[in-house]
Amino acid sequence: MSLVVKKFGGTSVGSIERIKNVAKRVKEAVDKGEKVVVVSSAMSGETDRLLSLAYEISNRPDPREVDQVVSTGEQVAIGLLSIALQELGVSAISFTGWQVPIETDSVHTKARITHIKKERILEEIEKGKVVIVAGFQGISPKGDITTLGRGGSDTTAVALAAALNADVCEIYTDVPGVFTADPRIVDDARKIPVISYEEMMEMASLGSKVMQIRSVEFAAKYGVKIHVRSSFSDEDGTWIVEENEDMEKVAVRGISHELKESRITVVKVPDKPGIAAKLFKALGDNNIVVDMIVQNVSHEGFTDISFTVNKTDADFAEDIAREVAEEVGAGGVERNDKIAKISVVGLGMKTHAGTAGKMFEVLHKIGVNIYAISTSEIKISCLIDEKYAELAVRALHEAFIEDKDVMVID
Repeated sequence: MSLVVKKFGGTSVGSIERIKNVAKRVKEAVDKGEKVVVVSSAMSGETDRLLSLAYEISNRPDPREVDQVVSTGEQVAIGLLSIALQELGVSAISFTGWQVPIETDSVHTKARITHIKKERILEEIEKGKVVIVAGFQGISPKGDITTLGRGGSDTTAVALAAALNADVCEIYTDVPGVFTADPRIVDDARKIPVISYEEMMEMASLGSKVMQIRSVEFAAKYGVKIHVRSSFSDEDGTWIVEENEDMEKVAVRGISHELKESRITVVKVPDKPGIAAKLFKALGDNNIVVDMIVQNVSHEGFTDISFTVNKTDADFAEDIAREVAEEVGAGGVERNDKIAKISVVGLGMKTHAGTAGKMFEVLHKIGVNIYAISTSEIKISCLIDEKYAELAVRALHEAFIEDKDVMVID
């Protein structure tokens, strides 16, 4: 008898009717003889609504209290889903993160899972129950509720699949899989049947909204097979698995874009050793993740240092940058929220030359200026003006993917 973890996103449980639909899908799996653990997000829009309440009171609310507020969204959803299953004659029980418990570190609003005590879940599975677990949340060593960051329910699901040694982790969402680009922007975007952990991690970190990057890291580390599929149809979606040689036959697997970053520049920085270290240590000490970094060539003893952060951290990062700038005698701090990061991703870049040159040529032909570049073995990212993001995605998709075989299946 197989054990399956099924995660349902906010749109999948966005209304009572959709919750009933999820319950029917879970019942079908139970009727086939599967043991099922369900992870649920909050109902669609609920986390944003709860966050907005906190920010109506404070411009910078206490992160611990924010976690207290937003974690209630998942609690409502799992309770309703459990009731819906019971109405269908399926024995079910729901648990919040702290009831399992899912243990995390103490970093509020972006905690990391450290351990899952699976005994209570296994006890209920052995009783023949469907176990429903709240995604996105856990409990700190001090006993405080923590949350895992936006998209954290994916991480909950994959971590549970690893802890329970599940046969597969199914991620149900409002799209039928992972696409070569955002289908809302590119009409010819195609579903990718199979993608490697490494490619998916890059696409998740670069703006693909299908999965949270930390969940894919978990899956790669523990060998959890992931199947991303639609909660509104029975068709196969995208399998995320270990890479194989065939995957390198295609240079570019997908085009990603990210609009949720801000660029912060510390201008006229004295060109002395240790200043960059001081700036980025201060950011790291405050749990701010920095993405792209550019330092200009020194001119007359001064330089500029630019970096990008998620827009949710931009206010705090700007404050820290101003403090450091004043301390080291820099000229000031500038910020730009109207930027976009455009990326091409593919395992085949390891063996295919010329990808960077082709990408830059495409952007040049459509008149897009590049502010920063970052690369890895399997991705190239460019920072550009936000207003050109959709144009760039379409042009790169046409140049790298259309009329090419991206459907590599081992």
